[in-house]
Formats: sequence, C-alpha cells, structure tokens
Amino acid sequence: MAEHPPIRSVSFIGLGLIGMSLLRAMKQSPLAAENRIVFQGYDPCFSLEDRHYAAELGLDSFIEDKSQLYSADLIILAAPVEINIALLDEIKRLAPPETLVSDISSTKSIIVRKAMELDLPFIGMHPMAGKEQQGYRESHEELLQGRRVILCDECDLLSGVKGRFLVALLESAGCRTLSMGADEHDRVIAKVSHLPQLLSTLLMTHCGDSTDKSGPGFATLARLAGSPWLIWRDIIATNSDNIAEELDRFSEEINSLSAEVRERRFEQLESRFNEANRLYETLKKMNRQ
Repeated sequence: MAEHPPIRSVSFIGLGLIGMSLLRAMKQSPLAAENRIVFQGYDPCFSLEDRHYAAELGLDSFIEDKSQLYSADLIILAAPVEINIALLDEIKRLAPPETLVSDISSTKSIIVRKAMELDLPFIGMHPMAGKEQQGYRESHEELLQGRRVILCDECDLLSGVKGRFLVALLESAGCRTLSMGADEHDRVIAKVSHLPQLLSTLLMTHCGDSTDKSGPGFATLARLAGSPWLIWRDIIATNSDNIAEELDRFSEEINSLSAEVRERRFEQLESRFNEANRLYETLKKMNRQ
C-alpha cells in the first residue's frame, strides 16, 4: 500500500448511469483497494432509498455539505454538461486550490476554457461508453471495461503526480486512456458519437409509421433513438457548430448515394460496401483488443 497516495478521496457530483458506472469500476479496481480510496458523492435527485441503494453499489458516503464534498483530492463532475460548467464557479470558491477537477461530459471545449479562465487544475475526461437506458440503477462497472476514456489536458497536468495517478486509476479500473486537445475532441466526437445519435433519432422518426414491419437490423441501427433529450440538449448546445458541420457533410454523402442508387451505379456501390466491410472488420478488431 502506498503511504501517501496523491488521490485518497474522490467526489462524484452527479450519480447517473456513467458517473455511477465509473465510480463502481474505480471502487473495485486493485489500485483503489490498495490505497483505500474513499468514494463520496452527491446527486440532488436522490431520495433516501436511492442513497441506501447507492451505498450497496459502492458509494462510501452521500454528502450534502458542499465544503466537505469539494474537499476531496479529486472531483469528478458527472451532471449534464451545462450544469458541470456552471459548477466550476462554486468549486473555485469552495475547493482547496490543490484539488484536481475533472468531468465526464460529452463535450470539452467550453468546460476546459472555463476551467482555464478560473485557473482550476482541470483534466477533461470522456468515457466512451453508455446505453440508452439512464439512471444509476442501470449502472455497472463492466460498462467501462475495455472502453476508451479520452483525456483533455491543456495545462500538462497529466505529467504531474495526481495526473499520473488518475491515469493509473482509470487503467486499473479496466479503461483504456488516450489524450487529445479539447477542440479536437469536440470535432472528432461530433463525427463518431453525436452524428450517429442524431441519425438514429432521424431514422426512427422518418420510419415511425413502418416500424411494426421492421426486423432486428432496423432495431440495431435505431437503438440510439432511445437516448433521452435531457442529456442531448446540453450536448448539442455546447457542440452545435461541429455537429451541424458533420450533418452537412453527411447530407452530401446521402445525396451522392441517392444518385448512385437511382442511376444503378453498381460499381460505385460495390466499392462503398467493400470499404465499409473493411472498416467494420478493423473496428471489431480494435474493440476486441
């Protein structure tokens, strides 16, 4: 056991699906057990019953006092994006200056910029995991197993003692970490996460009068349509330009595909299928690693 681990307490602000899944994964990690890390948290929507059940899932203590809550070595903001951004002002007032702050928001540019303006030690974090069902009762530590966690560090904090320990804790919890800038993150995630969500939503509403005749293939493609607007409202609000640009680009691809189908350009269509098959096999291999 390390005598003085740099992170001995972690506060989760928001205990929903991803927040509680990450807490459970970290709590069960060998590194957390070795260093006896305490996991505390708060969620304004929790009833007394919710608190008791969260304790069974791994939450060491539910804390309402904000000074105590923000006194942890690491704070992880796990509320909707715009709430996380707003909480930074409160954290600046109440948290010790050495407390490391992170978040699990799906967008990063705005929150990273706000943290830098406040001179907070901040590392943005985005676990690439989730499902359409929401709430802490749907959480599970295996939701993070083998999943990428993108880290956005604009102030070289990952090279520090707490930053290195955070990476070690994530990897001990079964996650795979990689780093990129906040602006790059938002451009990339607009393409591989936000675009698929909106396409799934559009597909479901476009085909809504025929779903009773659909098969499992349609259900697979439309799965993301079950995602809640409460979460996605903030994501779109904080990454609208990148998402709109990807929608425009995809619209051009749809128009090209439509012309190829109408004019029966089978050679071009076969090329699309072959390339998609190749990329899909690559994706499967990456997810098995």
